[in-house]
Amino acid sequence: MKQEFYPTDMESDMRIDKYLSESCPELSRSYIQKLLKSGQVLVNKKGVKASYVVSEDDHIELEVPAAVEPEIEAEAMDLDILYEDQDIILINKPKGMVVHPAAGHYSHTLVNGLMYHCKDQLSGINGVMRPGIVHRIDMDTTGVLIACKNDMAHNSIAAQLKEHSITRRYQAIVHGVIKEEEGTVVAPIGRHQTERKKMCINYSNGRSAITHYRVLQRFSQFTYVECRLETGRTHQIRVHMASLHHPLLGDHVYGPAKCPVPGLTGQTLHAGILGIVHPRTGEYMEFTAPLPEYFDKLLRTLR
Repeated sequence: MKQEFYPTDMESDMRIDKYLSESCPELSRSYIQKLLKSGQVLVNKKGVKASYVVSEDDHIELEVPAAVEPEIEAEAMDLDILYEDQDIILINKPKGMVVHPAAGHYSHTLVNGLMYHCKDQLSGINGVMRPGIVHRIDMDTTGVLIACKNDMAHNSIAAQLKEHSITRRYQAIVHGVIKEEEGTVVAPIGRHQTERKKMCINYSNGRSAITHYRVLQRFSQFTYVECRLETGRTHQIRVHMASLHHPLLGDHVYGPAKCPVPGLTGQTLHAGILGIVHPRTGEYMEFTAPLPEYFDKLLRTLR
């Protein structure tokens, strides 16, 4: 699939890999860098490196290769399907499930289950390792996730993600007692300079990120909050809440190394509501995933 881009004055002086990753949120930056290396990105009919800085006069051509048969296996799984039709499928992802195959996780991922359930009906835009996947949530985050069955649906949902028009509301338990009833964090997020598996607030190379939060309930040492995303950066809620000195309970990456709740694994974060405009009908649809049992039990204990 070929796409063409014409940077505006506001977008000039940006690295081409960053420009394309922002213009095509359905493609990862690392995947775009691979396309640049293989000559599938042309600027004014010439190949360029990832470090090339775009300008207002540039004509950029991006050729995304057609998907090939994945080398990953379909696996029968008991998926918690919230909704399904010919274009999209909404899953309530459990804690501990990886969304797509990657180093160290080539089986038992959501993609393995989707491949079995949907057969060959998954979009191929995001490559052979992530068929159908247009966005993702962390392994230990639970809740609603949408996958696309064809490229039409994939392009529509990706465009909504880029326009920040998708409704995404999360529930989380954070350390400390938040005094204000609600607030907004506006701070760019980028890769940590020394710890490459972490993200951080990065004003020099980060991508814009906005998180709105409001208090649902206060406890003696913790706060139960709802977070609404305008953007969808990697680890966004985890990084933004940690920047307020209220890291997520159970998040050993951005919070205390020792969790104060025995037996809790991973951050207490649940993607409770996802709202989209349906790619085919144009109807606004909202999907809700109930709190997982561990999260609900933890809330009752704190109360």
